[in-house]
Amino acid sequence: MRPLTEEQVRAAIRNADADEIAEVGMPHDFLLTDWDYLDFLAWRDPESSRRGIVIVERDGVAQGIVLRATDPARVRSGMCNICRSLQPGNQVALLTARRAGAKGRRGDSAGTYICADLSCHENVRLAHPLAPNEVRASGQADRRLDGTRHRMEDFVARVLADD
Repeated sequence: MRPLTEEQVRAAIRNADADEIAEVGMPHDFLLTDWDYLDFLAWRDPESSRRGIVIVERDGVAQGIVLRATDPARVRSGMCNICRSLQPGNQVALLTARRAGAKGRRGDSAGTYICADLSCHENVRLAHPLAPNEVRASGQADRRLDGTRHRMEDFVARVLADD
């Protein structure tokens, strides 16, 4: 992902009004962000525990959305639909985003189950434990990274779609 300034991050958010964008808190370590490492930028707002932000880069253009989190599930485990990792139930939450444009003004939203702390980018990089005599397939990590990035980009596109 190409490096972005705070102003560019705020300008990339497309499903919120100017007042809501101004209220968004940036991650505490934003200035230390390793942009070469990121496939997308996602964080929980330090100013509001129920707000999350995702910024993806599609066709060289940064696009972002503001998410609202529900309380984590009270089930034993859940799967994140973005990184496809199985987590304890309290670490997966339904995050919804108001749709952009006229649909959003009518109250339409889109949602999916995502890691509650928006750590999909890091979770997908963790190697799953191997069974005895199991060999890790080459390229498996790259496929998982690409899949996670594509699923996050698709979710953002669905929120921003003008259908």
